[in-house]
Amino acid sequence: MEDNLAAEKDAGTARRGRGERGGAAARRAARSGGGPGQQMTYIRRKVPLYEVLNEEGLALIEANADTVLEEIGIEFRDDAEALKLWKGAGADVQGERVHFPKGLCRELIKTAPSVFTQHARNPERSVQIGGDATVFAPVYGPPFVRDLDGNRRYATIEDFRNFVKLAYMAPSIHHSGGTVCEPVDVPVNKRHLDMVFAHMRYSDKPFMGSVTAPERAEDTVAMAKILFGDKFVEENTVIINLINANSPMVFDETMLGAAKVYARNNQATIITPFILAGAMSPVTVAGTLTQVLAEVLAGAAFTQLVRPGAPVLFGTFASSISMQSGAPTFGTPEPTLVSYGAGQLARRLGLPFRTGGSLTAAKISDAQAAYESANTLNSTMLAGTNFVLHAAGWLEGGLVSGYEKFMMDIDQLGMQQKFAEGVDLSENGQAMDAIREVGPGSHYLGCTHTQANFQTAFYRSSIADNNSFEQWSAEGEKTTEQRANELARRWLESYEAPPLDPGIEEGLRDFIARRKESMPDAFT
Repeated sequence: MEDNLAAEKDAGTARRGRGERGGAAARRAARSGGGPGQQMTYIRRKVPLYEVLNEEGLALIEANADTVLEEIGIEFRDDAEALKLWKGAGADVQGERVHFPKGLCRELIKTAPSVFTQHARNPERSVQIGGDATVFAPVYGPPFVRDLDGNRRYATIEDFRNFVKLAYMAPSIHHSGGTVCEPVDVPVNKRHLDMVFAHMRYSDKPFMGSVTAPERAEDTVAMAKILFGDKFVEENTVIINLINANSPMVFDETMLGAAKVYARNNQATIITPFILAGAMSPVTVAGTLTQVLAEVLAGAAFTQLVRPGAPVLFGTFASSISMQSGAPTFGTPEPTLVSYGAGQLARRLGLPFRTGGSLTAAKISDAQAAYESANTLNSTMLAGTNFVLHAAGWLEGGLVSGYEKFMMDIDQLGMQQKFAEGVDLSENGQAMDAIREVGPGSHYLGCTHTQANFQTAFYRSSIADNNSFEQWSAEGEKTTEQRANELARRWLESYEAPPLDPGIEEGLRDFIARRKESMPDAFT
């Protein structure tokens, strides 16, 4: 990471010899370009994973989770069908609490795929979920936005569409995501239709479905069938969906209802305990991992009761809280350890893994946001995460989707993608021809190998300013947030929607109109 000062001096001399002003102008032109770079495919990790638990530790947590499942149990609330399924599978059902014989959940999970493809309407954008793949998806769920004019306000459907467009244009975002923000200007019972349509119309990347009610999940599946065709949806996974456990140790009727809809239709679910350690799980890493594993085992096994073979992910969202205020904290050591341990447990179960993102409690895109997000994102990659929700745009503990933060985050995602490629040991990567050509005491700037590789040798940030103080000053002394703001505006101005068959678009719009006409507006 550290630069050799002598080499830097030589490089500076060489730049000035070629004409500093011309180089600066070229860099300014590149930064001012309206559009993003070439779309990246999902990541195929070539770097080792980081593991914090040895065999003894993993076995201990697994045994403790089995004890939780058998002795304490998990509640499946207000869903008689779920309780009937569990009773039929051999579980001990006492009221709404289900006690699981040792090994039952693990046996059921064996039918779930360890790797599957989520298909996009553009086949080139389809992604692998599981194995050595990592997929970045945007922020999910905030009711507020921090807009390009610096205002913190409730999100609108226009904001929602804007974030879908930015995610579509972002080279390092592989997935359109789901509730990129909550558009409060649309009725609660109808907004899912506009949200799902936005993903389908304004992007051709994979997307997530609605989970806020079973009927909204049904609408999502119906719209997917219009987009992809009935037969394709029946035989392939085209939607992935977030099913949160109501931690500690509860699944409610809303999440269960949505999970049943998607599992029955062979669509993927992410079973995710939503943990603020100290409030919704024990304060210790081992205790939190025990509860996370128990909740995931119960939820993932349930999807296999509904339909054996339905895709399901081992999810975890683990944060800590301030023991002084009770507020969630991010980028701290303990949730990092939970992510690493949960990744190990997921791989032992043979399930794809979801965690992490670019998380922060910061209110704006400041140093706190950068540090906390970087800490979270780095551990997300090294944990071997397959599906990364909240990869870009998250602010204020998940209450806010930030435009500037989104642009700053996708720049970091591109860096992570480059890092995940690992070390190039090809003939070109070894660079022996360059070493021979340059020899002692010279520099590599003008050698043949450098000239052949200079455009792709190093990741080029679209946000960072690495120029001299004089250049930075001459260009307006802009902060990172200002550059991110300008970039977001240029992208939105230059956005062009991916083509969609007019007949399919008409079918989707007709379905939405009929569904909206079938019910009165509701805002609660």
